[in-house]
Amino acid sequence: MLELQRLQARHAPAVLAFERGNRGYFAASVPDRGDGFFERFGERFGALLAEQEAGVCAFHVLLDEDGSVVGRFNLVDIEDRAAVLGYRVAEHVAGRGVATATVRELCGLAVSRYGLRALRAAVAHENAASRKVLVRNGFVLAGPAGPAELGGKQGSWYRRGLDLQP
Repeated sequence: MLELQRLQARHAPAVLAFERGNRGYFAASVPDRGDGFFERFGERFGALLAEQEAGVCAFHVLLDEDGSVVGRFNLVDIEDRAAVLGYRVAEHVAGRGVATATVRELCGLAVSRYGLRALRAAVAHENAASRKVLVRNGFVLAGPAGPAELGGKQGSWYRRGLDLQP
């Protein structure tokens, strides 16, 4: 059984293993984090926890029964009861509905735990799987997303009001 948990310091080794183990898979559809991310992982992870503590972001990990991370689901740039949604799942669980179900769960948490009323997500044109996840969860096309927003790729923004059911 998979479990969505709010990011905590104890998750650091599992998050690092997840990012390393799926680096090539992720690079096919989203910009690579670069070697610097891995070289300074501890510093970056600490900064994420500080952002979360400040209330500007809410980071989550999706854990498998053995405690390994199989996904990351984040609400960033929280402001005016809205946030930007970002997510990634491990290659070995991709295509099984894991992202769709977890985005649905996070939309519920966005309302009940964080008091949010709207979410946005940017998706590169070539990332069809991510677009499907968003549409299945009630997100609608909101406009273009440029290379500055998608690590050099062209794409689209999607939006969902959280008072609406998917």
